[in-house]
Amino acid sequence: MTTPLPDAAPTNWVDRHAPAAWRPWLKLARLDRPTGIWLLMLPGWQGVALAGAVRGEGPDLRLLAVFAVGAALMRAAGCAFNDIIDRDLDAQVSRTARRPIPAGQISVRGAWAFLAACALASLAILLSLNLLCFYLGVASLGLVAAYPFMKRITWWPQAWLGLTFNWGALMGYAAALGGPSMALILALLAGAGVAGTHLSALTDPLPWPPVLLYGSGLFWTLGYDTIYALQDVEDDALIGVKSSALRLGAAAPRAVTGFYAASLALALAAGWLAGLGPLFTVGAIGLGLHLARQASRLRLGDPVLALALFKSNTTAGLILFAAFTAGAWKP
Repeated sequence: MTTPLPDAAPTNWVDRHAPAAWRPWLKLARLDRPTGIWLLMLPGWQGVALAGAVRGEGPDLRLLAVFAVGAALMRAAGCAFNDIIDRDLDAQVSRTARRPIPAGQISVRGAWAFLAACALASLAILLSLNLLCFYLGVASLGLVAAYPFMKRITWWPQAWLGLTFNWGALMGYAAALGGPSMALILALLAGAGVAGTHLSALTDPLPWPPVLLYGSGLFWTLGYDTIYALQDVEDDALIGVKSSALRLGAAAPRAVTGFYAASLALALAAGWLAGLGPLFTVGAIGLGLHLARQASRLRLGDPVLALALFKSNTTAGLILFAAFTAGAWKP
């Protein structure tokens, strides 16, 4: 039997503590591998913190909780959809062959039902947020739906993941702008008999800082997901799946350095354009040092190190969140 790669090894809390009947479903949601939840959640937290800092305030704790739950649900739904689409490919890759669908633990029909339940719960959360955030959430569905197919048509599925995973930066900023919830707006409009009319008048366009933060996140994801893809280069080459790691080859470490440099530059631009205080710059320097250390340690042919460096990006995301939070202080 092939020895599983590190993130497929049965050392996580699900294998150690969860009831046996629950394990396939928890693994379908990737709750045994929470790094992805953090990486989906943190751009939303950063957007919330950036919006608060512009006003000289700390991040809205209620919104942080909402984005944490929403990220867990949307990642679960996204992973289920990805596994449904990729079930035949996953069976051919050592790291993914034991996922619940290719392993025969969950049927495709069961996975669709699980996806629908997560999507409905996510919709309930989205309706509790304001209209602009609702619009952005609906718009993100196209990115989510297209992602599993990107590895079949482009060498840069990591770029598409960046567009998808960092959409929360826009949503977090939009949610922090306040205003009535989408559910309340629909109730009021329906009560007035004008449902669906003049909704565009209730939103304003986003300013540049969250857009720059979104761009920063795109390059950040290009870096960390290229590192993650280094685990699968041999299997991907054999089955004909594309990735930035395969496309870059020996140049991958240098490219990751460039991606991280671009990410840091855009994050700095977002903070400075937002007029944040000097502690933001201090935090951004800490982020730069962290990303530089990742890039300098990266080695080809070492999947254990690649996984460790990938996971360390939860720390990178938290550093930027802390930098935006600290930037609210303006002497």
